[in-house]
Amino acid sequence: MNPQALDQVFVTTKAFLMGHVPAPAQPIASAILSVVPVLVVFPLLFAITTVLERKGLGRMQNRYGPNRVGPYGFWQPIADGIKSLTKEDVVPRSADQVVHFLAPLLLVLAAFLGYAVLPIGRNMVIINLDAGLLFFFAIGSMVELAVFMAGWSSRSKYSLLGAMRAIAQMISYEIPLVLSAVVVIMASGSLSTVTIVAQQAVYTNGLAHWFVFTPWGLCGFILFMIAAAAESNRSPFDLPEGESELIAGYYTEYSGFKFALFFLGEYLGMFATSGLAITLFLGGWSAPFSFLTFIPSWIWFFLKLLVFIAAFIWVRGTFPRLRMDQLMGLAWKFMLPMTLVNLFAAVVWHLMPGNILRWPVSLALIAVSCFFLSRGSKQTRKLQVRTYRFAE
Repeated sequence: MNPQALDQVFVTTKAFLMGHVPAPAQPIASAILSVVPVLVVFPLLFAITTVLERKGLGRMQNRYGPNRVGPYGFWQPIADGIKSLTKEDVVPRSADQVVHFLAPLLLVLAAFLGYAVLPIGRNMVIINLDAGLLFFFAIGSMVELAVFMAGWSSRSKYSLLGAMRAIAQMISYEIPLVLSAVVVIMASGSLSTVTIVAQQAVYTNGLAHWFVFTPWGLCGFILFMIAAAAESNRSPFDLPEGESELIAGYYTEYSGFKFALFFLGEYLGMFATSGLAITLFLGGWSAPFSFLTFIPSWIWFFLKLLVFIAAFIWVRGTFPRLRMDQLMGLAWKFMLPMTLVNLFAAVVWHLMPGNILRWPVSLALIAVSCFFLSRGSKQTRKLQVRTYRFAE
């Protein structure tokens, strides 16, 4: 099989199967053949990621990870899934039964819908919308609704406080998340994810035109990933799940399979935002060098996604959890101004004539702004000496 045929093997397989479907049923069959692989591949990736994360964190913290269930503990996700399915579903007596039931379903649905506009390979996208980015961010707003439904319907002060904290965090970081993607829209002139990837799959002297290879693209990529980690409740931004303060946050009153759905939704959301970062800044399914284009495009996408997953695990095992004031301060005092500066740097990059001068000007603008914003965000208040008083 030649490289081009291997690259399009799933596309040709779908076309072959569609040829055996009656014409009236082809729209439904096409939707099923496009959606089912996503419903299978990414939950399977979730199961693999959970065991790799636990084993990786165990190595970082000098302890054992899962090593009892199956060879080297790799059947642990199956055991966890069976346990979640068989555990009792405990619902508080005063909870809103309907909303309590719908919240985890809405969270997982929002995570899955985001994959509809992600080009996983060449000619491999469920639906090519002209406003694909708007669709992705609009669907992402459903997560805040699901979190609020979970916290409010539980009738628990811990769940409600955890939901309020999570919503404040998500809204705060959703602004820099969207603004960091605007530079890509400006550069490509399109909101279609397929068009954005196609414009980066061009090579000059063997090097791809990835947006991350520009000063504004690198800055936007870093800001996007920080905001994506906060949106996904990943460490060090996992404040909604502060065990010492709020037990398990907005899903404290969930158990059994509903709790597993929240767990699944968070990981699927992390994969989706990572896939969007790959699409926007890392060329999507394209290879970094022209001599590597013989590797199938869908393999490139998943290789990049695995690198992102490894980075998330590494960060979780390295950085401590932030305080709430540090979390919000980072979003409003540093992230938001830097995204606006990055927008201006992208404008300067595109308007300045010549390729040599715009590099140092754009880079200097971003570096100087980052330096002063980071200095300004440091705490300048002096801590008072604590005085202990005892009852006589």
